[in-house]
Amino acid sequence: MRKCHRFLLNNLKRIYETVRLHLYLQPFGCIVFIKIMKRDIFQAIADPTRRAIIALIALQAMTPNAIAEHFDTTRQAVSKHLRILTECELVRQEQKGREIYYSLEIEKMKEIDKWLEQYRKIWETRFEQLDEVLKVMKKQKSEG
Repeated sequence: MRKCHRFLLNNLKRIYETVRLHLYLQPFGCIVFIKIMKRDIFQAIADPTRRAIIALIALQAMTPNAIAEHFDTTRQAVSKHLRILTECELVRQEQKGREIYYSLEIEKMKEIDKWLEQYRKIWETRFEQLDEVLKVMKKQKSEG
């Protein structure tokens, strides 16, 4: 087995977990073309409509038509938002009969929360420091 093939096999699972990709191995040599399919989660949740969709389906799985009823937009626009959220793996589709239901992917939301936690701690520390500075300033003002 070629060295590059061994490398691919050893790292394929890790690579696939990082990005969705399609690998096209050429018959001669070891040329790999990677087509990245994954969207940025933070760009996806930056849109207020998509955040509202996440809030709706957090309570229960819903069809695209049921979701669209909550917005002043077309069904096609809601479907585009759902497709983006699905590509980010924030929501999942489940076929039930002739309907497709969308539900929130809780584990992915936990990943986002875990990433945000580091910044939450920094902000809390800075607010506590600001409180201490304000207390000192207030004390100095009352004494002076």
